[in-house]
Amino acid sequence: MAKSVPVRCPACRREHAFIPSEYPCGCGAPVAVPLRDAVPVRVRHRSWADSWTEVDCPACGRPGQWPQPEFCCPCGTTVRLAAVPGRQDGSTGEDAEAADAAEDPRAERSAFRPLTIRTACDAVACAEQFLRWLGFADVRSAMPRREADLDLRGPEVVGQVNPATSPTGPREIETLWLHGMAESLTAVAFSLAGYEREARSRADELRLPLFVLDLTGTPQPVNDAADTLLRDRR
Repeated sequence: MAKSVPVRCPACRREHAFIPSEYPCGCGAPVAVPLRDAVPVRVRHRSWADSWTEVDCPACGRPGQWPQPEFCCPCGTTVRLAAVPGRQDGSTGEDAEAADAAEDPRAERSAFRPLTIRTACDAVACAEQFLRWLGFADVRSAMPRREADLDLRGPEVVGQVNPATSPTGPREIETLWLHGMAESLTAVAFSLAGYEREARSRADELRLPLFVLDLTGTPQPVNDAADTLLRDRR
């Protein structure tokens, strides 16, 4: 059972002994959201993104989305403990990966951690995280973007993300390829709804990697160029 932690209401300053809930992982082990360094905040407006956080199972290491800890103070305030995503020991995934790499610099890259997609911004963030995982440094996103702009840009790569429900067409593929060619950068396309047949054919001709995103946030290669990119960057 999770231990209680002292939490002070940000509105009335009353202190409470809060016991975080535990949730069952798919492997059967209990998972509790880590509360070390968690900040109590007053909930004024609810949103889906703010109500969930990602925590790794301490037994199998599987990442999962769990509710942010909340409680109602007698003063009428709903208090949320804004936990830092990561492991149950309170460390973030980035901290853990950095520690693993420091222990064994020859260790292979860890598995990609999906980012659940609920909004267009989530889709761009997922693609950005994926490119960083592939080894492209300093990738930055531009949200919101103008129509002619790219969604992602880094010293070695440019990327475009189509979060719409309609497939990506050949015009978008050619525009992205021109951006990459003009700046001698790798161009990569991501799409939630896939690609039109003509767009896929054009991408194959241009050797432009295509990835499709599902709502769980796992990019999947669509063409040979994407398979090659995955193989060469690992």
